[in-house]
Amino acid sequence: MADRPAERISFVTNGTAEADAAAARLRMRYGDVAFDDAEIIVALGGDGLMLQTLHRVMKTGVPVYGMNFGSVGFMMNAFSEDDLCERLAVTQQTQIYPLSMEVLSTSGRAEKALALNEVSLFRSSYQAAKIQIIVDDETRLEELVCDGVLLATPAGSTAYNLSAHGPILPIEAPLLALTPISPFRPRRWRGAILSNHAVVKFITREAAKRPVSAVADNVEFQNVLEVTVREDRSYGVTLLFDPGTSLEERVLSEQFRY
Repeated sequence: MADRPAERISFVTNGTAEADAAAARLRMRYGDVAFDDAEIIVALGGDGLMLQTLHRVMKTGVPVYGMNFGSVGFMMNAFSEDDLCERLAVTQQTQIYPLSMEVLSTSGRAEKALALNEVSLFRSSYQAAKIQIIVDDETRLEELVCDGVLLATPAGSTAYNLSAHGPILPIEAPLLALTPISPFRPRRWRGAILSNHAVVKFITREAAKRPVSAVADNVEFQNVLEVTVREDRSYGVTLLFDPGTSLEERVLSEQFRY
């Protein structure tokens, strides 16, 4: 007899044979509804699947509980087929908010995208990018010569931002991390910590000669001229974690790794 939870669950996977097989067994035990009809999404995969799933629920607010079938699984819980209803009933919630990215391309086209981890600008040729950085209408860096630059949320501060030697931010901190990627000039600049109310504008210099792309999580736009980024609290996503393994705890623990 199937173990029926009070919530309507939809199971999604990263498409691997192991995750698909586990999802089939879970559906037999706990039932399954269509993604759009779910009260809880259970994602079987890694952080990539979690990020994709969170983007899918961005406008609905449906919480997501991940079980790790990937390599890192920073945002995932340990996998178990047993007691899923009980685990879901005692989860700890973490809500995170995205960054809104507005892009103006060199052709004059305007685009928008949302990012839960970070907005990144990258050089698209062999030449370094030249980027002006404006915070709240005030130029803070006239010209950053670099491979790129990124603005990360607290949730994203342990991802690419950390690899680029940016600071780890507490998950509930009202802050954003502004971090250069392989800076050449000014060589000693290592970035800044900004209020989450800040509006950051990046203007590319010599855009035709030094093309730059802009990426919001996994959405990329080529040949950008200006990129404006701000936190958007009209959207939000909820992650569910087993007790004692919250995202807050994971971010804190990451700061003591050596």
